[in-house]
Amino acid sequence: MRDFARPGAAPGPENPLVLHVLGARPNFVKAAPVVRALAEQGVRQGIVHTGQHYDALMSDVFFADLGLPEPIANLGVGSGSHARQTAALLTGLEDVVLAQRPALVVVYGDVNSTLAAILVCAKLHVPTAHVEAGLRSFDREMPEEVNRIVTDALSDILFATSPDALSHLAAEGVDPARVHLVGNPMIDSLFSALDRLDPAPVRDRLGLGERYGVATLHRPANVDDPASAKELVDAVRQVSERLPIVVPLHPRGRTRLAEAGLVDGGNLSIVDPLGYVDFLSLVRGAALVVTDSGGVQEETTMLGVPCLTVRPNTERPITVSHGTNRLVTPAQLLAAADRALADGAATPSGELPPLWDGKAGPRIARVIETWLRGGNLSPAAQGTVNPRPE
Repeated sequence: MRDFARPGAAPGPENPLVLHVLGARPNFVKAAPVVRALAEQGVRQGIVHTGQHYDALMSDVFFADLGLPEPIANLGVGSGSHARQTAALLTGLEDVVLAQRPALVVVYGDVNSTLAAILVCAKLHVPTAHVEAGLRSFDREMPEEVNRIVTDALSDILFATSPDALSHLAAEGVDPARVHLVGNPMIDSLFSALDRLDPAPVRDRLGLGERYGVATLHRPANVDDPASAKELVDAVRQVSERLPIVVPLHPRGRTRLAEAGLVDGGNLSIVDPLGYVDFLSLVRGAALVVTDSGGVQEETTMLGVPCLTVRPNTERPITVSHGTNRLVTPAQLLAAADRALADGAATPSGELPPLWDGKAGPRIARVIETWLRGGNLSPAAQGTVNPRPE
């Protein structure tokens, strides 16, 4: 294992270590601006990659695209049931935390790695911070929703990306002194990559014309039940009769989606997962995006691309109220796609969400650095209460 920012330095009160626990592609995107901003402040850091996305296409490319340093540990837990994966994460993360003795562990989003890290740290009395706190779908059938609730209940510092998240945390009785509205670090990463997002090379490599759509499908509610998977696949196939659809397919659910008819051919192109820059380049040039992902709802809002989210709810309602996202059922998908394609290029309704300005990473880093040196952490002192630009 190795540390970065201050190589070779031993942990201790005068040289505190911040550990970032990352388990899946969206975690990498959210962490990159925070890691970069903390490095600029000279904070000693380490990344623990838990290996939920365990092949190169699902993780290594993202590390390279985002400029993230090499992890100090890769647990390589792979896939499995929620119980088995979380159990492996608990034992692996406990070993790392005991060995590294971090002053603070930072977790991101709502994956099982996030939940496991919070539980390990709570029992070892290691302080934690949660980036993307307060998001709620109010659907406890989603495993991510359970992870969000538990993580926020146990975190010491909570970084919210949107005003509605503040309301949710307040309703759950979270002490407002622990909560900071900082904006969305995923948007920071998008801002940083914007000059590299050129649809043409990716489109040409995949054999697409100038007008095409993108679909990402992996949620258990859509993929795990054969009947639900078939309904969704049939709906996507109908949309593909209107324009070519490219589907970068997550390993999760690939077999069941194929059994439901999501196979390469006709106007459907099934491809392996893409790197961060390639994927967002493809999205930037798309006439339409169909998804069940959380992060894609935010990225399409920022890029002004029409997005149809095939879910009954979203933990990111701000992408509907301030963006280009719409919730649809499989039965509604074709009609909604026809409307979106007829309307042409989308424009976010009004202004973008508060503090989606590319400066969330520095805001988070400022709070963490202040906490490390024992400074005034009140949201008012940190300038993280009101959604105002800096």
